[in-house]
Amino acid sequence: METTSRVGAQPPAAEGGRQLPSAPRIIDGYLRAPFPWYGLDEAFTGPRWLMQVGAAADGAVEHGSIGHGDEPSVRNEHVAAATDEPREKFAVVVTVAANPSRRSADGTGLLEATSVSSAAWLAGVGLLSFTWPGQMDHTLRDDWLDQQTETAWALADDLEGPEWSSLSLPVDGAPMPFYYRESEFGWVLAGTTGSGVHVGAYGRGMSAYGLGFSVVKDVAAYA
Repeated sequence: METTSRVGAQPPAAEGGRQLPSAPRIIDGYLRAPFPWYGLDEAFTGPRWLMQVGAAADGAVEHGSIGHGDEPSVRNEHVAAATDEPREKFAVVVTVAANPSRRSADGTGLLEATSVSSAAWLAGVGLLSFTWPGQMDHTLRDDWLDQQTETAWALADDLEGPEWSSLSLPVDGAPMPFYYRESEFGWVLAGTTGSGVHVGAYGRGMSAYGLGFSVVKDVAAYA
């Protein structure tokens, strides 16, 4: 899947902390998407928040993530590893538009089709973005992250391989099959829905086995 830009970035603040009215808002990207967004179902009653959305070169929104629980950060991960403090408990749901191979906006080539593997890769990289082994020097983290990102891609491209197991979870109330794997950093899963999207998820501190997913009825409420 080729995602060349991010839209809906956090708007710059004016003096006094007010948001500039002309700046883009995170919610704008979600509202532009022509597909439904997924999150944890109503059994989850904790906090929810919007993360970044990803867009193709022509500006079409292709994927985005909704967080649930504690907001994770690399800094908190490092502090927890160094002090034995509890890690954050969170689950992030990634929605990916199910697109076939299609021509790029400038007509010069084809964009890669999206699939369950796309959702698995985005979820795997999402988990890595909040992971930092406590014993690792800060200057080595970029090399580690590059290596782990390549590993996440290889794993996502082999969903039938031994690193993945099967897991059935409810999606809009109906059981659906998912690919699932665990690591020392957390868990990742990916599957598809009957609504024209693929769903990935990642997290830690919250058991994946008890999760359920459903369409977000009013994504603007998370803004």
